[in-house]
Amino acid sequence: MTTALEDSPAPFPNQKPKARPFRLRSLDPEEVRGIRLLSPTFLYTLAFLIGPILVVVAHSFWTQTYLTIDRSFTLENYRIALTEPIYQDLLMRSLYISFVVSLITVVLAYPIAYFISFHGGSRKGLLLFLITIPFWTGYLLRVMAWKVILGYNGVLNTALIGLGVTDKPVESLLYSSNAVIITLIHAWAVFAILPIFVSLEKIDRSYLEAATDLGDGPVRRFMRITLPLSMPGVIGALLIVMIPTVGDFVTPRLVGGSEGIMIANAIQSQFGRSSNWPLGAALTITTMCVVTIMAGMTVLVLRGAVRWMR
Repeated sequence: MTTALEDSPAPFPNQKPKARPFRLRSLDPEEVRGIRLLSPTFLYTLAFLIGPILVVVAHSFWTQTYLTIDRSFTLENYRIALTEPIYQDLLMRSLYISFVVSLITVVLAYPIAYFISFHGGSRKGLLLFLITIPFWTGYLLRVMAWKVILGYNGVLNTALIGLGVTDKPVESLLYSSNAVIITLIHAWAVFAILPIFVSLEKIDRSYLEAATDLGDGPVRRFMRITLPLSMPGVIGALLIVMIPTVGDFVTPRLVGGSEGIMIANAIQSQFGRSSNWPLGAALTITTMCVVTIMAGMTVLVLRGAVRWMR
């Protein structure tokens, strides 16, 4: 039985309920403690990472005559960086070398990471340890070792002549873009193996067992389960290798020669011998923006490939 109060309509049926006033939620002690722990790290990052970038950006809009810097705003440095043929060629060559190095490195690193993850057993830690042993030596020593291997009378040419593949040493092995690519692949291989291995380790093995029970073969199981689920590690490996290799100037100088010079060598020259910091800063910012665009496009393409495989 309903009462008359329940049967009676609302006195103001079209009236909207009043909105509650916005109040800031008080932080609990755990959140306050987290903010206190985060603040020093944030300030450190702001001071030592973002701060230098802002200084470089500011210099890119100035001009310099010998040791005198004119702080008047100008876009002349960016015009030179984007329109001069020499800088365009160096940037395109750097992007090409970086893309080839990252692609080949990931293709070679994936089977190694796959073997360690799925067939390493109790020796996974030992295998990862053995992979990192060559990287205990200095970077310059490893580059110089490749200079000995790829030299005119080096190990590789001696082996080719001994096997009868060629009658005389191959001159194009050293001081070329190919030498830079080979050296960078070796230098960054371990940085591609580790993220792929971590991604493979996170895959639930029951998915693979279910696919086997449903009749999928090894290739189909790999293409539909293993590769898509390990794609975050592949993307991470590509970015880890791609971004730093564009800015490498030591390897091109030691093994690249005139054909292997990259945009980082031009930037280093502007900040050093040429003493033109504003132009070097403009080249730096331009390279950063182009590399960011290339990395973003790579991520989008790989994510689209993952959706297509699924």
